[in-house]
Amino acid sequence: MKRIVVTGLGALTPIGNTVEEYWDSLLAGRNGAAPTDAFDPQDMPFRVACQVHGFDPTVYMHRKTVRRTARPTHMAVATGKMALEDSGLEIHDGNRDRVGVLVGTGAGGIVEVIKAGTQLPTVGWKRVTPMLVPTSMSNAVSCLVSIETGASGPVVTSTAACASGSYAVLEAFHILMRDEADAVIAGGTEAALELSIVSSFGRMGTLSQDTDPAQASKPFSVDRDGFAPSEGSASMILETAEHAEQRGAKVYAELLGGYLTSDAYHLTAPDPDGRGAARAIRETLRVTGLDRTDIDVVFAHGTGTVLNDRTEARALNAVFGDHTPHLYVTSVKSMIGHSLGAAGAHSAVAAVKCLETGDIPPTISYTPDPEIDLNVVGNESRHAAVDVALVNAFGFGGQNAVVAFRRPSA
Repeated sequence: MKRIVVTGLGALTPIGNTVEEYWDSLLAGRNGAAPTDAFDPQDMPFRVACQVHGFDPTVYMHRKTVRRTARPTHMAVATGKMALEDSGLEIHDGNRDRVGVLVGTGAGGIVEVIKAGTQLPTVGWKRVTPMLVPTSMSNAVSCLVSIETGASGPVVTSTAACASGSYAVLEAFHILMRDEADAVIAGGTEAALELSIVSSFGRMGTLSQDTDPAQASKPFSVDRDGFAPSEGSASMILETAEHAEQRGAKVYAELLGGYLTSDAYHLTAPDPDGRGAARAIRETLRVTGLDRTDIDVVFAHGTGTVLNDRTEARALNAVFGDHTPHLYVTSVKSMIGHSLGAAGAHSAVAAVKCLETGDIPPTISYTPDPEIDLNVVGNESRHAAVDVALVNAFGFGGQNAVVAFRRPSA
């Protein structure tokens, strides 16, 4: 049977602009939250965000292209190129048609539309750039990765709110399994730290009101009160094992597969019983041939909202039963905040590094909640024998994605 492997990684995060920086910061429990300067919070109680600093997109693409495209697209190109370089995969005329691009984003270039709409009454329609539509369209994040790398295989943008990155990874898996490509650049990207968007999240009651950055993102903690909004991108190179072996590529992990479900419940709230999430986990075990006792660690969706974390805990307990106490659970959102459409990809890169090293990043700022019956890796990283990892990503609209990775020699 065909196998799919991970051969390259790239990341831009609030705690590091390379995979190495990101991973070292995760293990050190570094907090990426700070009082935001991405926008003026005015009188809002939501004043903390997780921003990517020091990122220069002109390192990865021409200055003119940067001017004509949006920040999430810049980040997708950057992490895609990082992952390609890490994998050693060279795209050329002989293989470009067999290399695809799958990038997930929740908001795409919506910030550019908001800016233009704000300026329009003052400057008039003739001053609106003709590039606004191609700059802001969601599929620009995948198309520009294709243009900048030369990959001319299947190019798809996944939009599933906070599950977008995981949707992209899983669709890339299926494209490879269907023999529509030999390799795929897959990941997620988001940059939506804008006043009206953050205000909307705040009005929903999803954002932390804690003004102490160290306490602004506390997944599974008894005193959690919401998430810190974030941005960033992460990408990985997925290949058929045969293709990777033929070119002598290093293999980080095997992507075993995953599953998608819908709550069919509410546009923003998860099903409180966690049925859709539990079914995504259970079906992932079924389609990958894994037993529940095979799972060593779960990189949880873990947003830090009261409802989401309780729901995810119920789903995990429903599936894993008496294995739950033996299951390590962690959430990188405790350090990088909630990067929305990039969240699943950020967690996936961390999961792959975990399988490579045996180190499990902590969930920082953690105080146990008696209503959350999980083995949370709290406050300090842990070294353990980990062979199989699940990555959970649950998006607005009830879109659930679970992806399974395995250590190559396991």
